[in-house]
Amino acid sequence: MVRAYSQEHIYRHPWERVTSASWRKFADPMNKRALSHILEVDTLDHKLDASLGKLYTTRAITIHAPGPWFVRKIIGQDICHCIESTVVDAQSQSMQLSTRNISLQNFIEVEEKIRYDPHPDNPNSWTVCKQETSIKIKPLSALASMAEKIEQSCVEKFQSNSAKGREVMERMCKYLEAEASGISA
Repeated sequence: MVRAYSQEHIYRHPWERVTSASWRKFADPMNKRALSHILEVDTLDHKLDASLGKLYTTRAITIHAPGPWFVRKIIGQDICHCIESTVVDAQSQSMQLSTRNISLQNFIEVEEKIRYDPHPDNPNSWTVCKQETSIKIKPLSALASMAEKIEQSCVEKFQSNSAKGREVMERMCKYLEAEASGISA
């Protein structure tokens, strides 16, 4: 079974500020507590296609393994490695991120897609963020009967982490706004 959910959030900040905040959210020490599930972020590759106005990046993200503690004990792993692929299209003002786990795939598959675009009603001042996440627990003989409950637990944890991520993004946007105004936050 696959659990999927989608969310939409409106940032009352311009696209440029929101996408800048997205790049900086993991590096800011003030965000370590809210993003405590993130252990490490490393840029593996980046490429700028100047003729198309697109930036392509690939990052490795190491997180605390999702799911309840007892599942982590059963599978014998507390961390999960993920790959994030990002495409920023400056001409159309679109930023698309796709993240999936590359470890623990025998037990769980998670894919998250996030897209930032100028809001259609207020494109110069607001940004719409659309997030889609799917979580699939692989059937294990010992866990088959619990797979649905584990998926639901993972969904709840991902939704909680998404809310924390939105709070971090809002704080980063306000910081960038103050920085652009010459005011120290």
